[in-house]
Amino acid sequence: VEHRSISDTRVWRGFQQFVLGLAQKVLIANTVALTADRIFAIDPSELSTVSAWIGIASYSIQILFDFAGYSNMAIGIGHMLGFTYPPNFQSPYSAQSITDFWRRWHISLSSWFRDYVYIPLGGNRRSNARTYFNLAIVFFLCGLWHGAAWTFVVWGLWHGALLIIERLGVSAILQRLPRPVAQLYVLVLVMTGWVFFRAPSMSYAFDYLQVLYRIGNVTAGIPWQMHITTSSATILFVGLAIGMTRFEVLVMARQPLVFSVAEIVKTVSTIVALVVCIGSLAAGTYNPFIYFHF
Repeated sequence: VEHRSISDTRVWRGFQQFVLGLAQKVLIANTVALTADRIFAIDPSELSTVSAWIGIASYSIQILFDFAGYSNMAIGIGHMLGFTYPPNFQSPYSAQSITDFWRRWHISLSSWFRDYVYIPLGGNRRSNARTYFNLAIVFFLCGLWHGAAWTFVVWGLWHGALLIIERLGVSAILQRLPRPVAQLYVLVLVMTGWVFFRAPSMSYAFDYLQVLYRIGNVTAGIPWQMHITTSSATILFVGLAIGMTRFEVLVMARQPLVFSVAEIVKTVSTIVALVVCIGSLAAGTYNPFIYFHF
């Protein structure tokens, strides 16, 4: 703390990162949240398979950009005050395995569980069976950390089981697969897990999964066009494109100010994004606070 420094460049970079997070939250997460909440408020028996996939895809983008947005806002404020923090999300939907996903998703949380639960339990320094047990315990607790509900526990155990399965040999198979195939594997499994994370009850989650994968006697349901607007569909597509693209997350405070076309574009983009975000908030558009659920 005694050695932190504050400069005009650092404040501006921090402000840029804050606006980036604000845009992720207000312009992307809030927009797709409207579709996700609308679909998850309907009984699964009334949904079509396409509607179910739109609903869970929307929630997947909502939770990514909501959490990443808040993280970037906090990191940006820290930069403006002279503190430097590492990124908390690094393109998690670009992962090619569940193991890779957890290196990129909510890094502060996963690092805490690694350092204070997994390693003290013995980590992977003992037998394979003990390693699998440690992973199960960590993700059981990770589920409980999000809330005292069976849906969160099952979500945690789902990811723990997937990590164990990858350690049993699936990881070697994934490394030989083309990147798009491995990435699709991760997305499908992660979105399946998000069903439990988002569902209000276990029974709802299982009913939703039946529609999602057309298991059993599933009716056609209401046409999917009834659940999503053109603007929401556009933002969902943009969110998926950004979320699935792998790029290096830079700490903005460390980027020097250099007069260039790229810097002008960044500055204009920051100002435009801020104005649009303020306009959206002032208009009273849908603004759910996802942390209330945890």
